Amino acid sequence: MFYHAYRAYMENAYPADELMPLSCKGRVRGQEPSRGDIDDSLGNFSLTLVDTLDTLAVLGDFEEFEHGVKLVIRDVTFDTDLVVSVFETNIRMLGGLLSAHILAEYFQQRAGIMSWYRGELLSMAKDLGFRLLPAFNTTTGIPHGRVNLRHGMRSLENLRETCTACAGTMVLEMAALSRLSGEPVFEEKAHRAMDVLWQMRHRSSDLMGTVLNIHSGDWVRRDSGVGAGIDSYYEYCLKAYILLGEEKYLGRFNRHYDAVMKYISQGPLLLDVLMHRPHTNSRNFMDALLAFWPGLQVLKGDIRPAVETHEMLYQVIQRHNLLPEAFTTDFQVHWGQHPLRPEFLESTYFLYRATQDPYYLQVGKHALQALQKYARVPCGYAAVKDVRTAAHEDRMDSFVLAETFKYLFLLFAEPADLVLDLDEFIFTTEAHLLPLSLSTSGNASAAQLNPSALKVAPPIEPTAQNGHDLDEPRTCPSTLHLFPESVRRPLKNMVNGMCPRRSHRRKLHAVQFQVGNPEHMKAVRDMGIAIITLPDGRLQLLHTFANARSASDAEEGLQFMQEMVELSKAQAQAPDSTPLTVSYRVAASAHTPAHKVVLTAGPAHFGRELKGNERVVASVALAEPLRVCAALEQPQKLKGRIAVIERGDCMFIDKARRVEAAGAVGAIVLDNTGGSSSSTSSMFAMSGDGTNDVHIPVVFLFQQDALQLLQAVSLDPELEVTLQDSKNSASSDPLLAEAAEAMDARLLDSILDRLKGSVNDFLSKQHDQAKVNSIEEGDDEDGHIRTKRGRSRNLDPDGPSEEPKSTKEPKEEL
Repeated sequence: MFYHAYRAYMENAYPADELMPLSCKGRVRGQEPSRGDIDDSLGNFSLTLVDTLDTLAVLGDFEEFEHGVKLVIRDVTFDTDLVVSVFETNIRMLGGLLSAHILAEYFQQRAGIMSWYRGELLSMAKDLGFRLLPAFNTTTGIPHGRVNLRHGMRSLENLRETCTACAGTMVLEMAALSRLSGEPVFEEKAHRAMDVLWQMRHRSSDLMGTVLNIHSGDWVRRDSGVGAGIDSYYEYCLKAYILLGEEKYLGRFNRHYDAVMKYISQGPLLLDVLMHRPHTNSRNFMDALLAFWPGLQVLKGDIRPAVETHEMLYQVIQRHNLLPEAFTTDFQVHWGQHPLRPEFLESTYFLYRATQDPYYLQVGKHALQALQKYARVPCGYAAVKDVRTAAHEDRMDSFVLAETFKYLFLLFAEPADLVLDLDEFIFTTEAHLLPLSLSTSGNASAAQLNPSALKVAPPIEPTAQNGHDLDEPRTCPSTLHLFPESVRRPLKNMVNGMCPRRSHRRKLHAVQFQVGNPEHMKAVRDMGIAIITLPDGRLQLLHTFANARSASDAEEGLQFMQEMVELSKAQAQAPDSTPLTVSYRVAASAHTPAHKVVLTAGPAHFGRELKGNERVVASVALAEPLRVCAALEQPQKLKGRIAVIERGDCMFIDKARRVEAAGAVGAIVLDNTGGSSSSTSSMFAMSGDGTNDVHIPVVFLFQQDALQLLQAVSLDPELEVTLQDSKNSASSDPLLAEAAEAMDARLLDSILDRLKGSVNDFLSKQHDQAKVNSIEEGDDEDGHIRTKRGRSRNLDPDGPSEEPKSTKEPKEEL
């Protein structure tokens, strides 16, 4: 599995930061559409390779490890004008360089390879460390969340907020860099940030918030949990003691841990509370990042709650196939993404190491098979966009190779399979390996590793240091007499009991949906979906759990919404969405010379395609009734002509079928949204109903463009119009705009008076945009679904999105 993903990256993406597994190419920052904050992990510095080097070492692939080190030394540079995440760059890039440097020296001594290596990776790590240092120049010493690799904090001074994990997950890498390079400044800056964070805890509860102001030290978000925005701060409190031997971190971790177990841990659940009101829950869902917590509890030595929380998470995985990015307290999906995160596998590995219970091998097998089934694609492994639909996302984060497959391999590996003695190392939050010997010297070399130097200081009597009571022992309890099965048994049906599987027939799929169909409208209302029409004619769908008729209807509503997003994106990317044109000649008049008018028209996802030199030329005829949602009056008038019809009341494709049956050779649909224009509105692509039995071309004109056509028809009832691909149309006549502006108002009134009654209806009709029963076209969604999720996909301090306005009614909007 690792090599399938690694080779896909190296052969199709390197030296880019990440592989795009669906596109099978590299993600280069600045060349691909921005994904918001999630792209702050990228610095055009071959992130995935650097992050993955020590996985190659763990696998024992000396040849590829050496080759990768040479590539990094040759190709990677940090002198780029890019703003990157200080946190992500530290744990992935700096941690990756340091771990690879340590292992290169380790293998020089133990395996007799890489004799050419002279610490080049350490020099690169030092260069990167100095580029991160400007972020620490704040009033409090808490680092900025972002820094420019070339210019430091230039133009970033106004950034004032960061997350607790972002500021508190620096000390392992920075201390290792100082102790390996002899430059104390890195460790000093990281220790100061940790000291300030400790001072900022709530003194009554000993809990931490998730987002803070780096200059004032004030809390911006007081939510406290063990997941997104705070997770690795707690991890580094304990691991800083283990790696560096500094007593204060043990005391701090013990205080924090007691607070978490008192206020946040509720049986196997870990629910966020308010740090200043710790008996008040701040949200009704849990996020996937908290899955690391059982593994940390194993390091702490508190096995029983680790077993309980891990079992709860495993049941959620069994329920939804993969661990959703967030799930509610009744184990429904809150955020459906699964970016192939490693945290659950990390905890599984540590629990197996601690208990030797083969149950955890079965858990790992289940997780492995789920990855193979739902994430493996021909070019690597793709993140899952939503566990409910198993749709893929064109994303493979570097941690998939750096952590996910590393922990899977270690879970199943026998001692003889390992070329490293893992008892000599500690894993960082990115699963990079740092040697425990760093605690014995301020300037340790990886070559100094030896078993006698790798033991943490023996237990001593609890003392008070920095005002923190070391009131707990510093040795893990024996797990030989702990039988996890007895702990898991009471939890056996916890998730299924609250979140049973439902096998029900779907009432409606998105591809079938028609707004003009009363049964469809009732079905979506039952699902808790409200539909309103926006001023520009597009539709907005709002899904609210509380408005659904039942829980099963609410769940189907989520599936419907996801299908609608997929349908919209697929059709927007379809090759037949190229703009078309409607062109005609206008005879000379007293006000304007003869000229050609070319109007931009939207395409349809059905009917005849007009490509290259293909065109349809014919006179136009107004359909009666203009909306063509009932039987045509005088259908013979449309024979051999291009039918002009109005949007509204029924589906586009139904209109097209009726005029084609009457003998029309094409159709022009006129918009009914007041003031719309091709120059100010986004292109409209008309959708069908899944059955393409139309053989004539159908195009769409916005209202201002439609008005020009109708004026020309009123002057010349036999007006000949050409429908064709926009690439083969002449540009619009520049005199047109001037002529329209110069047209006398009375002349315009005279022209409009001559239009047929149906055209007058078209021009005067006003629609109540706020009422659902006035919504036009079930197919308006196509290409015009306005996505209003209000969140980015990356995991911000409070998770991958904003919280819903009401924690009792999670909402999904499009």
